[in-house]
Parts: sequence; C-alpha cells; structure tokens
Amino acid sequence: MMKRVTCAAAAAFVSLSAAVAEEDAFLWLEEVEGKEALEWVRAQNARSQRAIEADPRFAAMRQEALSVLTSDARLPLGTIHNGQVYNFWQDETHVRGLWRRASVDSYRTGEPEWETVIDFDRLAEEEGRNWVRGSTVCLSPDYVHCMVELSDGGKDAGIWREFNTQTKTFVENGFYMPEAKSGIAWVDADTLLIGTDWGEGSLTDSGYAREVRRWARGTDLADAQTVLRVNKEDVSAGPVVYHDGGKTYEFVRRLPSFFEREYYLTQDDGNTSKLPVPLNADIQGILNGRAIFFLREDWSYKGKTYAQGSVVAYDLGDGRAESVMTASDNQSIEDVEVGKTNILIQYLDDVSGAAVRLKRDRKKRKWNATPVSLPENGVVSIVSAGGGTDDALFSFESLTTPDSLYFIDAGDGDKVEKIMDTPPFYDATGVVVEQRFATSADGTKVPYYIMGLDAVLKQGNAPTVQYAYGGFLSPILPVYYTDPSRPQHGALAGLMWVKRGGVLVLSNIRGGSEYGPRWHQAALKENRQRAFDDFIAISEHLIETGVTSPEKLGAIGRSNGGLLMGAILTQRPELYAAIDIGVPLFDMKRYNKLLAGASWMGEYGNPDIPEEWTYISQYSPYQKLEAGQPYPKVLFYTSTKDDRVHPGHARKAAAKMDALGYDFFYYENIEGGHGGTANQDQLAYRTALEYAYFAKMLIGEAE
Repeated sequence: MMKRVTCAAAAAFVSLSAAVAEEDAFLWLEEVEGKEALEWVRAQNARSQRAIEADPRFAAMRQEALSVLTSDARLPLGTIHNGQVYNFWQDETHVRGLWRRASVDSYRTGEPEWETVIDFDRLAEEEGRNWVRGSTVCLSPDYVHCMVELSDGGKDAGIWREFNTQTKTFVENGFYMPEAKSGIAWVDADTLLIGTDWGEGSLTDSGYAREVRRWARGTDLADAQTVLRVNKEDVSAGPVVYHDGGKTYEFVRRLPSFFEREYYLTQDDGNTSKLPVPLNADIQGILNGRAIFFLREDWSYKGKTYAQGSVVAYDLGDGRAESVMTASDNQSIEDVEVGKTNILIQYLDDVSGAAVRLKRDRKKRKWNATPVSLPENGVVSIVSAGGGTDDALFSFESLTTPDSLYFIDAGDGDKVEKIMDTPPFYDATGVVVEQRFATSADGTKVPYYIMGLDAVLKQGNAPTVQYAYGGFLSPILPVYYTDPSRPQHGALAGLMWVKRGGVLVLSNIRGGSEYGPRWHQAALKENRQRAFDDFIAISEHLIETGVTSPEKLGAIGRSNGGLLMGAILTQRPELYAAIDIGVPLFDMKRYNKLLAGASWMGEYGNPDIPEEWTYISQYSPYQKLEAGQPYPKVLFYTSTKDDRVHPGHARKAAAKMDALGYDFFYYENIEGGHGGTANQDQLAYRTALEYAYFAKMLIGEAE
C-alpha cells in the first residue's frame, strides 16, 4: 500500500528555497512515495523493462544467474559460536532465507546436518509482513540471547526482537525495538546498550542515533539511562561491547565524521573515559585486557610513532601500546579478528590475499606472526574467527577458481583442513586472468585485473565491461562468488559475459583500500578527481593496448561507484558505448540533505560551504549534464526502499537526461534497500537486466 504523505511533510517538501527550486526542476522526484513520482517510476520501468526483456539473451541470462544464486553447491559460509556453525541460506525454495546451524564436527565433514533456527519465509507468511532479514546480535560466548532485526522490504531501518536460540522462539515480552536505524550490543543477559531514535531531537543530521542508553530488562525503553549524547552535526553514536576472558568491556563510540571515532570506556562507577587513540583508529576487539586497534593515520604516543595502516595493542590497564603488525608499502591490512588467545589478520599484497596468526610473547612484549597456510594468487577471506575460540574458517577464491573453505584447528597446532569446495558454475576452459597497470594523470600506477577468453584477448577489440568503486576504503577484489550482489564477480560474469565473448575488467582505483588508508585518502574531498582519472586511465589503456575500443567499452558502478559512473559520463563520454549506473549518488549539491547523505561529508566535503562546493561542483554529474554531448544510452537502476542513498538521485538524473533529449534505460525495484534487491530472484533479474543491456549496447542486437 502506498504511504500517505502528511500535510506537514508535504509542506516541508514544498518549502524548499526558491533558489534551489529554480535550479532544479525535478525536486518532486525526491518525494520517495509521492503519487506523481511513482507514476513516473512505473512508466520508466515499463518502457525500459519491455525493451531489454525483448532481447532473446535476457531470459537465458536470467536463468543462468538464478542457477548460480540459488545453487545448492554454494558454500554454506557460517560463523562459529559455542560449538555451532551458524549460516544464513537463500535458494529457490527459501526466498527470504533460513537461519540455521550445525555442530562444528558435522560442519567439518563437508556435509553438515542442518537445524533450522528461523525460517524467514514462514515468519513473513505467518505475520503477513514483507520481512527481510537484517542483522543478528547475540550475547557471547553462549550465543543464546539474541536480538534479530527485521526490515520492511530491505530498508536499513528495521525492528529488533529478542530471540532465544535454545528454544528457537522469539521471547514473549522480551526486548523489542521499534523501526529505526539502531545499534545494539549485549552487556549481559538482562542488559542492552542501544543507540536508536529516542524521539524528537535524538537523531543526527545524518539520521542516526545521537544517544546511547543502557536498557535493563523489565523496564520501559523510554526509561533507559543515557550513557553518551553527541552533537547533532556528528554522524552517530553507538555501543560496542567486548567479552574478554570473563570480563566485559563496555564502550560507547562517537563518530564526528564517517571515518572518525572517539571511544569511551565505561567505568565501574558508570562514568566514561576517552581512550587516547587517534580519531582515525578502529577498535577490532579486546585480548587479555588490550584493545586491538587498526590505525588509519600515524599515531605518536609516549615517544613512539605507530604507522598508518598498522595494528596496535593498547593496554587498558597500564596505558602501554605495542605494535602488532605493520603493513609494507605494497600491502593493505583488510581484516583483523581477535580470538580467544591470538589475533588473525588478512591482508593484501599487490591486491593478492594472505593471512597470518599473531601470538604475543609476554617476556619480550612482542607479537610473533605465523603465516596461515592457504593457496596463493587469489582472495583470502576470514569467514569466522573469535567468538570465544581460536578455531577459524577461511575461504579462498579467484576470478576463475571457485570458493574453497578451510577449517583452522587451533587445538591441533593450527592445522589447516580443506572441508568444502564449490564446483565450477561454468566451464572456464580458455579463460585467462591477468593483472595489469595503467598510469593515471598524475603519474600514479593503478592496477587492474582483466578476465577473458584467451582467443578473445588475442584477437582484441572485444566487448568489455569495466567495473570500479573507488571510495570508503572498499577494495575491489578478484573473487569468484563472494557478495554476488556485485555482478562483476567471476562466477556470474564468467557465465553470463566472458563465455559469450566479453571481457571483464576490475579497476583498483584510488578511494579504495587496495594499498591501505593512503590509497583511500588520496581521493578524498578536493582530490576526488583522482579516482575518476584512475578509471579513465585504465579505460584509455584498454583502448591503447587493443583490448577494446570506445565503440565496445562499457562501464559499471553502484552507490559511490554510481557517482563515478556519472563523473565519467559527463567528463569523457566519448570513451564509452554503455554505462550502467546503480543506486547512485548523482546530485552532489543536495546529497547531504537526502537520507544518510550528511554522514558522507568526510568522503566528499560539504556542498553548503562555498569553498568545498567549488571543487565538488567540478564533478557533480547532475549539474554537469548538458545538451549536445556524445552520451551513450545509459542504464540507471535504484530501489524505492533504499533508505541510504536516496532514489531521487537516479530519478532526477534520468529525468534531466530525458529533458535534454537523451534516451536511456531506467529500472527501480520497489523493494531491496541499498542493495537494490531483497532476494535471489530479484538479484537474478537485475543481473540479467544489466548484462543484457551490455550485450545490446556492446555486441549488438541478437540475431
């Protein structure tokens, strides 16, 4: 049912300044569920879907995508808790998914005997709600008391309900949180730390919690005691709780900006004390009373400097700090997991994965690293570690190597045991993968991966899809299946694109973390153009080396990558014959006023400050769109339920292109949140839509 817009909301919407209204004829499309806006969406959907679905390749691609996304052969990746491995599983039968578990011993056999904990399809049917599973937060180490988040259609905002994993039921009269963008942590079985919408004035400008409160069982939520309140201009406040050897450490965290954190440790008397670590430090866990931090900037402390991109241990008792691991210039620490007695670190070396286990030598106050024996020249991921154990799960994959799962048995000398393999989702015979480097406008060497049939690459001038993200410390890795919501990954791209004679390119541009925090910071704010220049440099390199040509080169990106697509569209349209722009930021003049946009000013800058708008305006795609340009026929997609990046960005971009006389494709899913889809069937549909679009634009009409 369409939500009704109240008179007050409508008045607020209309009350935008006359100056802004004059500049932007499409503000009405920002009214997410406005009658006129949704009529426009439905009309665009019908036109575009009809055109792409008519391509005979679409139906085959959709079935191919669905076969991968719902295959029983996918690895059932899970997390270890209290002797059980918990897994979330979706397939054709379980569209909304099963939360299930198996014993560690059963899981290690490679054929787990699963026990269903929550059937979300059944739950949605019984309650008559469009539930999409959100987060799950459980009390460690027993993992009995849990808070389960349920989202309406996949939004970031959700309700939270208490759940007991022993009885496998929601707790009658248990903890309950109404719909909001909430952060929750268990202190003990009867106490929660919560950041949520507490009513008027309790949210930041970014739409997140300003207050963290302690809520005791049996009391009203409104009576929860305030622990920390932050500024309205901050991004958020949130709780972080760690259980270390029987001791509980309660932290509240203030985020002045997206990348800055202040940590306050709650004392026995209820007061809090601020930890003396830099703002760009992230706590990863507690081990033997030491807080394990990842540093995004150099830290000078007690006469010693700890390098940017390193991991340090800070003793919460005596205030001493120790270096745990420092990355080299070619490395990037990507994941840090704190176990019962040691630390696991996964890192990249020239965008190739590896991992080490670190144990502390008490006498020497030194951390000794032992490599985890895993395959090389691919992507290594920590699937599960911590949770009161030193046992761990790792995965390995590459663009052409299906995922394998490894169990690390801490009780058997850290023995590495392969327990599961994913069979190939397509025949990769003749498919080659190479890492190459392009030179950006400022002379920086930028790596990229290229994947295609050997014969196609040798022939050259191939239809090519180039993918990138370039922001928020997110690396683009050459994976086979992990996070299939990104259709550039090896299994889907190999099956749907490469085997049809296409070439896939993964671009490791600045803004990500492929070479640590410095790689990210090189493209922040006034330096954003560097990310765009990196992408363009790779495009030009692909053309110069004969891989493809402007008539056969396409580009794809989503979210921040959608902003990237808008930038290359308006800056170098002659290089591309197709551009796929997903759930994008596009109007950078107003992005900080739309949903969670204000939280990203640490990445892009504040357009309300004239000096910062000066550089943002140089690339903001919405303002840069103009008539008479050689724009390709682009594909926009977004989601009505996206409550992170406002769907108005994509809507207004398409509407403005329409007004300027350009043709385009547009698809807006009614549900799905920022991921753009709410289940595997929707994801298969959208993925097919994207690759059928590229086939149409880069290969030509099907015969």
